[in-house]
Amino acid sequence: MDLNGAVAVVTGGASGLGAAAARALAAEGARVAILDVNDDLGGAVADELGGIFVRCDVTSEDDMVAGVDAAARLGEIRVVVNCAGIGPPCRTLARDGTPHSLAQFRKVIDINLVGTFNTIRVAASAMMGNEPDENNDRGAIINTASVAAYDGQIGQAAYSASKGGIVGMTLPIARDLSVLGIRVSTIAPGIIDTPLLAGLPEPAKESLGRQVLHPKRLGRPDEYAKVVMFLVTHRYMNGETIRMDGGIRMGPK
Repeated sequence: MDLNGAVAVVTGGASGLGAAAARALAAEGARVAILDVNDDLGGAVADELGGIFVRCDVTSEDDMVAGVDAAARLGEIRVVVNCAGIGPPCRTLARDGTPHSLAQFRKVIDINLVGTFNTIRVAASAMMGNEPDENNDRGAIINTASVAAYDGQIGQAAYSASKGGIVGMTLPIARDLSVLGIRVSTIAPGIIDTPLLAGLPEPAKESLGRQVLHPKRLGRPDEYAKVVMFLVTHRYMNGETIRMDGGIRMGPK
């Protein structure tokens, strides 16, 4: 896929994995639209890349339609990368017997899973109008799951459910969109050194890194971005979820 001049929509593109993906896409000539709720960081990344920032709550139909419409004004949307997500830990029952907040469980599912589907359905509708290239491709959609979809730890019931849902819907959505020439794939990262881990002390980060088979360190956002670029440009990658985790298999805690 020739990305020069193509439009790429990146949700959660203000920081972390999304920002890394946005930079990699822009480096190949894509015009990037950052959809995020963080105005300051999102605007800064968009300015850095010569793209646009649209404040967007991925769970909102109106916000998503407005964000995709703004991106489409830049040109044909050929790439969508779903990175918006949250992961607050909470046990099903606390040690004192307090049950998991149902509102928090729903919020995680709503942002991570429903938000991903909301982005896909609205962006795919816009991509439907693209002129197919010589390989009948109209574009690629890349989702972000997590190894927690397979190896969820204590306190990750909501997060694991949301990411497992993303893995589970990847193939059926790829099948739905195949007739349009739109490919759909998912990345399941392991422990990546992003702002989500910013509150952890360095010894804790080093301990997590030692759990990785090889190399014994945390993953980097730019490594995630390289997998994004692989999935975007490799025309035979479709309907698949790739673990990017250094071989780690998470323990219960």
